[in-house]
Amino acid sequence: MPEKIRVGLTSFGMSGEVFHAPLISSNSHFQLRKIMERSSNKSKARFADAEIVRSFSEITDDVNIDLVIVNTPDHLHFEMAKEALEKGKHVIVEKPFTIKSSEAEALIKVAEKAGKVLSVFQNRRWDGDFLTAQKVVESKMLGRLVEFESHYDRFRNYIQENTWKEEEDTGTGILYNLGAHMIDQALVLFGMPNAITAHLGITRTGGRVIDNFDLRMEYEDLKVLIRSGYLVREAGPRYSMHGTMGSFVQYGIDPQEDMLKAGFIPYGNDWGKENEDDWGFLNTETSGLHIEGQIETIPGDYPAFYSNIAEAIKEGKPLAVKPEEAMNVIKIIEYSMQSHKEGKTIQLN
Repeated sequence: MPEKIRVGLTSFGMSGEVFHAPLISSNSHFQLRKIMERSSNKSKARFADAEIVRSFSEITDDVNIDLVIVNTPDHLHFEMAKEALEKGKHVIVEKPFTIKSSEAEALIKVAEKAGKVLSVFQNRRWDGDFLTAQKVVESKMLGRLVEFESHYDRFRNYIQENTWKEEEDTGTGILYNLGAHMIDQALVLFGMPNAITAHLGITRTGGRVIDNFDLRMEYEDLKVLIRSGYLVREAGPRYSMHGTMGSFVQYGIDPQEDMLKAGFIPYGNDWGKENEDDWGFLNTETSGLHIEGQIETIPGDYPAFYSNIAEAIKEGKPLAVKPEEAMNVIKIIEYSMQSHKEGKTIQLN
């Protein structure tokens, strides 16, 4: 293995330009060697050292590429990741992992046979607000948790033109897009549920893809509610949790995406710090003491994802985002669609 992990990026759309290229380029363990752009040369402005290529084979057939980032439209993830693995490359797939859980399972087997690292870019595990909520759950600051609710809402009352994300097809819509993040977070905190009840909808005028969902994940003594919609102009809490001893509520959203869009380099002590106005509010009781007030949000840390990938490739350390976990996210999406279609709660084995 060369000193630097040599990377091929398969798209320079939003995820490539905002997330992958800056995070890779700012990590000393990686070298961004090739970027696939079908017709433009947009990446040259910021990543001049990377060669622009027009075809996927120019990345997968290159013996000097070690890691391939598959961040193309969702329906292409399976075939492209499979080809890259079979050609001896480590692979990171943009979320959602695949369209079907059977495809995810197949990719896991291909990666095992090839002896290559396979992971999924579930970057919002490193949102500061989620890291803080996770700490509240793990420390049992609310006593026995009875309800957890998360929202990831937007106000987008128009239909974006000329994008596959607005086309009626398998794998499009908010459940695969934002839902993949939210489901992953819930599974990190609580594991697979016992049952799922889902309501999916199209709420925008002229809409063709699901743009609103309400999932209820049932556990032994806990209900987890996951909700998202595109017609939410005034956002409520990002997270709210209630337990036998108190409550925790968090507003706002992690600032890292906006920082990356603004061109900031993911580096330094101020990276990922949330404004004090968005800190969560805790009202609980512990050891006979009533505690009420703001809790400083843990700084977000998207760079941690790629640091872990470097450790997994170079040192064989465990992946932070295992492909089996990403496969479970797709399974929950499938169960949710089944629940909505059949109008009933789906019991999981």
